[in-house]
Amino acid sequence: MSSITRRRVLGVAAGAAGAAASLALAGSAVADGPRTAAPAAGPAPASFDEVYQGRRIKGGPAHGGGHHGGHHGGGYSVTIDGEELHVMQNADGTWISVINHYEPVATPKSLARAAVRELQGAPLVPLTLG
Repeated sequence: MSSITRRRVLGVAAGAAGAAASLALAGSAVADGPRTAAPAAGPAPASFDEVYQGRRIKGGPAHGGGHHGGHHGGGYSVTIDGEELHVMQNADGTWISVINHYEPVATPKSLARAAVRELQGAPLVPLTLG
């Protein structure tokens, strides 16, 4: 018959407490480990107004801060021939639109140009949400 001593019980308890502490520290190290940092808030993209492939493209800070340019474009508005192109800045700083949602680009100007190429002369139809 095995006899359990106080020393043996305390040794097992101390080992379990040490293991639990080690797991807690390891979990904390994983949680605090390397992360992909969000891009630093840099200067706002430059405004532009040009004719590209026969289409007037404009971009600049949005006014009013409503749906068009509030949370989606980071306060930035892009138009093609006067119609708003809904844009969004990704967490990595790239830009996408409803026209080329799966092809992020570096700037709103290059985004507007890519949308013009994708439209192939078709008019930009206003996006109605709702």
